[in-house]
Amino acid sequence: MSNISRGRDWDRRGVLRAMGGVAALGGLAACGSNTGRSGGGGKSIKQMYHAYGEQGTQQAAKKFADAYGKAKVTIEWVPGEYESKLATTLLGSGAPDVFEYHPDLQLVRSRQIVPLDDIIADVKDDFLPEDITANSVDGKIYGIRMIDDPQFFFYRKSLFEKAGVKPPATFDELIDAAHKLTSGKVKGLYIGQNLKTISKPLVWSTGPHYLDADHRIAYHTDNLVETLTKARELYKSKSLLLGAPTEVWDPASFLQGLCAIQWCGIWAIPAIQKAFGDDFGIFPFPKSGAEGRQVVYNGGWSTYVSAKAKDVDAAKEFVKWLWIDQKKYQQEWALDYGFHIPARKSIAAGADKLKSGVAAEAVELFNTHGVFDDPYWTEGMFNILLDAVVNSVRDNKNPEAELDSADKKIERALKKLG
Repeated sequence: MSNISRGRDWDRRGVLRAMGGVAALGGLAACGSNTGRSGGGGKSIKQMYHAYGEQGTQQAAKKFADAYGKAKVTIEWVPGEYESKLATTLLGSGAPDVFEYHPDLQLVRSRQIVPLDDIIADVKDDFLPEDITANSVDGKIYGIRMIDDPQFFFYRKSLFEKAGVKPPATFDELIDAAHKLTSGKVKGLYIGQNLKTISKPLVWSTGPHYLDADHRIAYHTDNLVETLTKARELYKSKSLLLGAPTEVWDPASFLQGLCAIQWCGIWAIPAIQKAFGDDFGIFPFPKSGAEGRQVVYNGGWSTYVSAKAKDVDAAKEFVKWLWIDQKKYQQEWALDYGFHIPARKSIAAGADKLKSGVAAEAVELFNTHGVFDDPYWTEGMFNILLDAVVNSVRDNKNPEAELDSADKKIERALKKLG
């Protein structure tokens, strides 16, 4: 689901965490909370969500919490920089009992989350193996996938036809298409107000993941250096939409005709279809270089239980109830507020809304080109490499030197984390 940011530049959206701790970025902000049931035998559970952009999501989260009868569940609905606010509050006395996040080794090594093998054991095979792997560290499962959110480029078919452009299969073709599609007030391409959103598929499109199977640096290749150089040329051109009204999580720029191509996610399909009918399509992030590959980044969210929970067993019981037992709520969360692929295979099999048109194509692209997060690649490592990408593309620094510098920091982090 979307996470709408209001940042206005191409810089990263702030260092979220240093390698050994958390930046002191202030207290947790929440917009609205849920009083939950008054029963539950006196037990209480605090559940934290980022502020989803789709209408109805906050109300649905509250409805789910209200329906739980074994504890009083309150909702923290966090706008803005969710990751940094979560990281800060996890270290304090007001840490949530249950929260959504992405796989991260740092949370395991610092003992901030607990394993969930016992509550997922009976339905483990009903999740994609990649989602299980993405939430596993040292053979233990720490997160339960809530939704899968593949991301790709959306494009206007009529504008492509007018410009004589076909959906790009390579990064060079994407750059060429952006130039040809730029006309008047319409920019050819929108990839975000900063490089944070697009940096993962940009790196992965060169071939390797961040780390290899032995958790060693794999991203630093000649192909990535060349790709960053090309991205710099694209940034300097007048083909990119800058200063857009919203981040790429929101399809507003595409819907308003400010760009011919926009990076976004499967959740946006209903809104775009309502606006343009059949006059739009999607394609993966194109491969870059001879060793490259097309990429569909699987965003999505997983739920975790804090080791600081007031009652860890009660928090785990709630997670099991909501994200394992309540298939009706899981289906509603995935399909009634924008489109998302249900994390449970048994639910996805009956998701009729995803079986036709662009939605069906999105599922097929996800199955063919989907790339998942690596839990051994932490948020801190991501920000280090993001700095190198931003410095190379936006600030015109030497990509090889920037990657060399990132390598040293990331190698120290990997060593520290064992």
